[in-house]
Amino acid sequence: MSALEAYWKENLSLIRNLLIIWALASYVLGILLAEPLNAIRVFGGPPLGFWIAQQGSIYVFVILIFYYASRMAALDRKYGFED
Repeated sequence: MSALEAYWKENLSLIRNLLIIWALASYVLGILLAEPLNAIRVFGGPPLGFWIAQQGSIYVFVILIFYYASRMAALDRKYGFED
């Protein structure tokens, strides 16, 4: 396997894993499990299911963006593709 093929294999694996995390945070926690999570309050304020659907999934998405950027920088260095 060439370095380019290995690079893209790791890149696509990373993207797949991050998309799974994003889907779990957005769809499963924010939609499918919203009702059971609504029994829990966030800091005495809104129900947890509502908070995840409105803000929590956005926080997860932003964290995933920064994580992806840092992992891709490391992957670029590993395979010698950095600018």
